Amino acid sequence: MSAELKAKKEPPPYNAQQRAQAVLSIWTERRRPAEVCQELAISPAVLSHWEKRALAAMLKALESQTRLEPGPALSPKLERLLVRQALQQKGRMAKLEKRLAKLQEPKSPPPTK
Repeated sequence: MSAELKAKKEPPPYNAQQRAQAVLSIWTERRRPAEVCQELAISPAVLSHWEKRALAAMLKALESQTRLEPGPALSPKLERLLVRQALQQKGRMAKLEKRLAKLQEPKSPPPTK
C-alpha cells in the first residue's frame, strides 16, 4: 500500500513546453496559480519552482554575450596569422629605418681634382 501512496504523490512528468505554458499563463494573468496547480495536479511549491527556474533561465539568456571564462580569446590559427603579420611588419619597418638612416647620412663632398 505504501507504494501506491508514493505513486500518487509523484506528479506526472511534464515537458518543458507544458511547464513554460503554465508559467506564462500565470505571468500574463490568464489563469490563477491555483487553477494551474489543480489542472496539472501539482503543488504550489512545484509551480513556484518552475517560475523561479523560468526567470533564472530568462535572465541567463539575456545576459551579455561577452566571454567571461578564461582562455584564449583567439583561435590558434588566427593567433599564428597575427604573429606572422606582426613579424612581417617589423621586418618592413626595419628596412625602412635602415633606408631612412642611409638617406639622412651627410653626403660627402664631391672629390676634388
